[in-house]
Amino acid sequence: MSDEPVELQRFEFEIVTLDRQGEVIASQACRAQQFTEDLGNGAVLEMVAIPGGTFQMGSRTGEGYDDERPQHRVKVAPFLMGKYPVTQEQWAAVMKWTPPYRCKGAKRPTDRISWDSAWEFCTQLSKQTGRDYRLPGEAQWEYACRAGTVTPFYCGLTLTTDLANYVGYHTYLAEPKGVYRHETTEVGSFAPNGFGLYDMHGNVWEWCADAWHDTYAGAPGDERVWEHGNASHRVLRGGSWHDPPGLCRCAARLKLGSTEGDDCIGFRVMLASLERQDVHGAAPAMSRIRKWLRR
Repeated sequence: MSDEPVELQRFEFEIVTLDRQGEVIASQACRAQQFTEDLGNGAVLEMVAIPGGTFQMGSRTGEGYDDERPQHRVKVAPFLMGKYPVTQEQWAAVMKWTPPYRCKGAKRPTDRISWDSAWEFCTQLSKQTGRDYRLPGEAQWEYACRAGTVTPFYCGLTLTTDLANYVGYHTYLAEPKGVYRHETTEVGSFAPNGFGLYDMHGNVWEWCADAWHDTYAGAPGDERVWEHGNASHRVLRGGSWHDPPGLCRCAARLKLGSTEGDDCIGFRVMLASLERQDVHGAAPAMSRIRKWLRR
């Protein structure tokens, strides 16, 4: 394991903005920075640097669902987020067992992944790399998804199946109906958001670290994982290939038991720091934390 200083590499991409009819009304060239972790066996993990800032988390009255309110201001420190959901080749490079994938493919996201299994992946990845990989907190996930926007989707007022993998037979506003692919797509198949993150809308639901809460009453005002609540159920974000566009919004949430997985559930990882650490004792510590959360 090398202790050489880590250098971030710049990458370029283009984002688009849609109106309520689903028409592209603007496009913009953007830049971001990323760190690439070599996982071995030809697999790499790209982690994008997310700048710190503040945002309004959740949905305003009249939008979304009750569990997305009250909308509240959250301050988020800089961190790194997986450029894509964890793929099947990345899983194979880290784990010694293979989930019963519904949609198989090296570049496709993992599916049928429980929160417990996603946590196990983070533990093993941390041991392998010496970095403290984790599931993102719910506030970090929504902040990263929005990428500075305040609209229901990071691409604007609505969504189309040219920009995300969801059930296109349903519409959100006045956009035309799209396709229903009935399966996941390879990560990175659609345009990213303003931070350079891909597949934040649709493809697979993504686990967050937080315990489930029915509303945001009493939620932290920063990026801390919200640990008190219904810890037997965890938060999922982003929607999937099997959902209508309304469930793919930046603020949309879903709860599921931590031991459950489904055809449309995966995850991505985050890092608070690129510094290497002694994480070989992380598994027992994480196990104790998980037991405490589930009391």
